[in-house]
Amino acid sequence: MAAPTKQGRNVHVPKVAQVKNKLPADVQITAEQLLREAKERQLEAVKPAPMQKITDPEELADFRLRKRKDNIRKNRLQMTNWIKYAKWEESQNEFQRARSIYERALDEDSRCVPVWLKYAEMEMRHKQVNHARNIFDRCVTVLPRVNQFWYKFSYMEEMLGNVAGARQVFERWMEWEPDEQAWHSYIKLELRYKEVERARTIYERFVLVHPEIKNWIRYANFEEKHNFIGGARNVYERACDFFGDENMDERLYVAFAKFEERQKEHERARAIYKYALDRIPKDSAQELFKNYTFHEKKFGDKLSIEGVILSKRRFQYEEEVKANPENYDAWFDYLRLMESESNVESTREIYERAIANVPPSQEKRLWRRYIYLWINYALFEELEAKDIDRTRLVYKACVDLIPHRVFTFAKIWLWYAQFEIRQKNLPQARKILGMALGVCPKPKLFKGYIELELQLREFDRCRKLYDKFLEYLPANCMTWIKYSELENLLGDDERARAIFELAVSQTVLDMPELLWKAYIDFECGLEEWERARQLYERLLERTQHVKVWISFAQFEAMQTNIQQGRFVLHCVFYRTFSIIGRRLRTIYERADRSLKQLESKEQRVMLYESWKDFEEKHGTDETKQSIARKMPKRIKKRKKVTTEDGTDAGWEEYYDYIFPDDSGAAPNFKLLQMARMWKQQQQK
Repeated sequence: MAAPTKQGRNVHVPKVAQVKNKLPADVQITAEQLLREAKERQLEAVKPAPMQKITDPEELADFRLRKRKDNIRKNRLQMTNWIKYAKWEESQNEFQRARSIYERALDEDSRCVPVWLKYAEMEMRHKQVNHARNIFDRCVTVLPRVNQFWYKFSYMEEMLGNVAGARQVFERWMEWEPDEQAWHSYIKLELRYKEVERARTIYERFVLVHPEIKNWIRYANFEEKHNFIGGARNVYERACDFFGDENMDERLYVAFAKFEERQKEHERARAIYKYALDRIPKDSAQELFKNYTFHEKKFGDKLSIEGVILSKRRFQYEEEVKANPENYDAWFDYLRLMESESNVESTREIYERAIANVPPSQEKRLWRRYIYLWINYALFEELEAKDIDRTRLVYKACVDLIPHRVFTFAKIWLWYAQFEIRQKNLPQARKILGMALGVCPKPKLFKGYIELELQLREFDRCRKLYDKFLEYLPANCMTWIKYSELENLLGDDERARAIFELAVSQTVLDMPELLWKAYIDFECGLEEWERARQLYERLLERTQHVKVWISFAQFEAMQTNIQQGRFVLHCVFYRTFSIIGRRLRTIYERADRSLKQLESKEQRVMLYESWKDFEEKHGTDETKQSIARKMPKRIKKRKKVTTEDGTDAGWEEYYDYIFPDDSGAAPNFKLLQMARMWKQQQQK
């Protein structure tokens, strides 16, 4: 198809070949295979160039002329052409021409290293020593950073036996402060000729030019190898001073300690290890600690080995607290380890680091373990460090740190106050506890303060504290009980009774049964039996629980025992006992009627069991038979169980009680009795 152009002519557009099958061929052919096949199929062998024999000087001159013209016509900037040309002239024994070619090449590129090397090698091959010296002198002047020139220059002088010249070459080289290998070559030159003092001088310059750990260690090894033990030790000490504490490296101290170990100076080696471990960061001293452990296992005693183990544990704790600074259990273990070493300053430093990790949020559960760090810190300062002022500062800082408006810890206030009491500073202790009650009143704080005043026999202060405590928390029954016990202890029974009366009149109590029991026990302790009986009656007006009825009955039974002991020698005992017995049965009957109304079968069972025990001990045959007829029968029943979504979950067995006195249970109970009798007859 032809496409029209601007001039209206038709231009033929070639079609692009389309590849129908783009899948890879079954047989793959590489370029290497194509070349190999082409070479194998080459039919005509290329004949080698004919060998030309030159027989006279004129023919030789003509050959040289043609060869020189060909070399000159080549690329002047290609240094390999110049080198080939100079080598050809050398092969023709035209040394002046070869020198001229090298010089012309250097004029083109004076920084070409191969040209300089070939030029110097030509002169050395033909034993032109002065020419070679001049060439090396020129090349090291032009290219002083090329180490190959210096190596060859010094090697040539040494081969010629000119040791002073080789030394002079190295001295010129060292002025340029080359790399480490150059200095080592210079040192080896001096050592080959037994110039140890010169080698030491070179080492002194070397460690200043290249101040690295490994170079100082090599210098020390050099001194040790030549039996200069004092010099080697001096080198290590200078290296430690040179790098200082800021740039300390474990490799230097490991090498220093091993040197002392080889000299049988084990105490020196141990001191070096300890000095390094105290100053090098723990994460950078693993190899140091490993070698220290090996040293102590080989040469140490029991105490030193234990010291190494402690150091290892210290390192582990450092890693743990660094990974998680809020892992307070790890801090406790770390501090316990430090306290065992009896190093006050180090332990104090760890305590400061530990308490600096304040919990991130004001949630009491996060502070529960943290607060014991402060308590242990204060105890350490007081008992171990014997620093009273610092202990007081620790307590004060802890109290200032806790967010008392959100939560508080009563234990820290109490520990603080007890510390001041141990220092015989009672007004300050009272001030601390008063401030605690004003800022964050808690039951534990009131109890601790009251216990303190009780120990000091300050009963008026105790009364005031109990009053404040009850104003703060009037529902706490134990506080009312303790307050009344205090008054009872002081012999003021009327005041104690008034406290109990005020307590039982409270609308809200956390443990009212405990309070009533304490009130009744108080009246019993004073042998006010009628008052105690009235308290039981008042309590039964509030609750009809079976335990209250049983306790009331036990109280009356106790009266029976008291009366028995009191009237054992009088004939009126039996009459008194019968009166109390009737009173007891009256209580049980009242309880039975009350619990029937409540329809609580379990409580009725408990009541009947208590009643039965009483009748077995003190009742007659008639009363025993009467309570036996009241005892319920336990039967097994089943009920249908459904899940929360209403599906059937099967049947569940449970136990129920049938009381003969209940009117609805009489037919069932009679039927059960008949079934039981029939079963007994069948068994007989």
